[in-house]
Amino acid sequence: MADPKRILFISQEIFPYLPDETPIRMLNRKLPEYFQSHGYETRTFMPKFGDINERRNQLHEVIRLSGMNMIISDSDHPLLIKVASIQSARIQIYFIDNDDFFGRRKGTARDEQGNECVDNDERCIFFARGVLETVKKLRWTPDIIYCSGWFSALVPLYIKKAYADTPFFTQSKVITALDDMDYKTPFSTKFSEKLMMDGLTQNDIRNIVGFPVGYEELMRLAVDYSDAFIQSAAEINPRVSNYMQTSGKPILPFEQSLDPEQLMTFCNRLIDHAEED
Repeated sequence: MADPKRILFISQEIFPYLPDETPIRMLNRKLPEYFQSHGYETRTFMPKFGDINERRNQLHEVIRLSGMNMIISDSDHPLLIKVASIQSARIQIYFIDNDDFFGRRKGTARDEQGNECVDNDERCIFFARGVLETVKKLRWTPDIIYCSGWFSALVPLYIKKAYADTPFFTQSKVITALDDMDYKTPFSTKFSEKLMMDGLTQNDIRNIVGFPVGYEELMRLAVDYSDAFIQSAAEINPRVSNYMQTSGKPILPFEQSLDPEQLMTFCNRLIDHAEED
């Protein structure tokens, strides 16, 4: 019997941990359950935003996965991994946490006053690297890596460049889900310096070096290093959409992206192509 296919879901927002039942949060809640019920192995990660009630949602720390430190802007940031279960779906959600970036503050990508957090650039770096380091520690190799939300937009770059020689990810295909969430305050001109790590070169990110990085620039970077896309909202940034359309890579349109069966077929085709290669 063949080993089950594996899909890693990396999501910025998931219901019910962030309570408003937005279409994106509900989709990110539904997909892991659907894939698992059809024989896939799944792992699901999201940031442990301060608005997530740990007691109500029964989060607990996974000691064997916590304890790594990641250096961003010459500062050490301890990585905490927490987990909770959606009992009705029999799935677990892993949370990337750090006291300075997530746990000690209220809000999500915005603070309690509704302002975008000034360190969102470092938070999304920490989140992307934290997920990939944890997956390595789990010794779990995904066939598909599904990224939802701009907080996960650096994952394609890191997979294809920084982790290119890591056996866990060499055959992984990265799908970026483009939606209607964005941010308005560009990351600083130092963003390109902050995201650097072993395996990356200035040439890999040449289009953002020395420039402020707004939502469009960040998502263009995700498009450059993704293998395929889904459109998970009816309306997305038109310039990002045009960049995606001209990439020549497979795209699952919005009308089909809300149907888990269509997405599963889309994923299977990517896996089949990877095996042929």
